[in-house]
Order: sequence, then structure tokens, then C-alpha cells
Amino acid sequence: MRHPVRTPASAAATLAAALLLAGCADAEPMPEIAQGPRPSAAPATKAPAAAPPRTVGGAGSACALPVSFAVAEQWAPKAVEAPEDPEFAALTRQGPATVRCEVDAKPAGHVGFLRVWTAGKGSARAALEGFVAAERGASAVAYRESRSGAGPVTEVSYTVRDEAAEESKEERAFAVPTPKGTVIVHLGGLDTGEHRAMLPAYELARTTLKPL
Repeated sequence: MRHPVRTPASAAATLAAALLLAGCADAEPMPEIAQGPRPSAAPATKAPAAAPPRTVGGAGSACALPVSFAVAEQWAPKAVEAPEDPEFAALTRQGPATVRCEVDAKPAGHVGFLRVWTAGKGSARAALEGFVAAERGASAVAYRESRSGAGPVTEVSYTVRDEAAEESKEERAFAVPTPKGTVIVHLGGLDTGEHRAMLPAYELARTTLKPL
């Protein structure tokens, strides 16, 4: 009996087929991959509520005034008491006004004060004009009508000559009438640079001013 002669190519094909069948028989199924839980987003945290601004002028505040207004952060208000000595008492007056309160800017990193003065009843413009006229070396005086938290006010800006520094510096103030008399809020400063840096505190006082 004659056996068929296998060529090398047919032998190779037969071997490959055998290996393929064996591999299919022995292959194990791929393990199933379980999808893990998705990470949840971090819970949103609420920003802390901003503390209300401090005020001066009302009951329990540092200064007893006919008005109240918000004080800039870190500025320190302090009542000014009239000295008994007439010579020193004169330092607390300027024209028709007497200083009642000063808010120190040094804790906030500035050199200057926001000062509150009071004058008698009458025209706020007249009281402000008298206040500026009593300022030695005042020039470039400009008045304008403005608004505050209490309504219309008269505002003034001017320069004062500092002979020691041989330069002029900017200052400004506003006046508002109240049933208890005129209130003048004045902002000075060591120099013009300090004055301009403190303007936000001045504007905060003007826009939040309320009569008491």
C-alpha cells in the first residue's frame, strides 16, 4: 500500500492547523474587568461671609457724633477731648469748627488722619468756606456739590504749602448739615502721595454717612 507523499509546505500547514486547534482548546477567557466607582466631586465649600464694616458715630462707638459712617479696615477712631488749657484748646479749632474725632490711618500703613469737625447750625457751604479760610497756606481751592449717604453735601479740594518740606500737598473735605449742626469730614496726609493712598477711606466715609 502506497502512502501519500507530504511536501514540506503541506506538513507545515498541517502543523499550524494543529497548533491553532490546540491553542483554541486551551485558551482561557479573559477575566472580566469590573469598573470601579467614579470619584465624586469634592463638596463645594461656602466662602466665609464678609464681616460688616465698622462704624463710628453711633451708640457705643469711639466717637459721639451727629452722624455715623463706615471706617476703613484697620483705621483706628478716637475721640478728641477739648483741653482745659485755652492755648491747647485753640489747637482743636479751625475757623468755625471744632475737631471731635480723628481716625488714625497708621495701623493700616499710612501716615494721616480722617478728622471729623463740628460747627454751628447754618449753611454747610459757609462753614466749609470758613474752615478752609482758616487753613494757613491754602490755595487752589475748588468747591463742588457732591452726594453722601445722607444726601447732598458740599465738597472742597485744595493744596496746602508745607514750608518745611518746600512743597505743596493735597487735602480735601466735605460738609453736611444736620439738625445738631454742620459736620465737616477732612482728609489730610503727610504728603500728596499719602493723601491719595487714603482716598478710599475718605470715599467710604462720604458714601456711608448717615445722620443720627
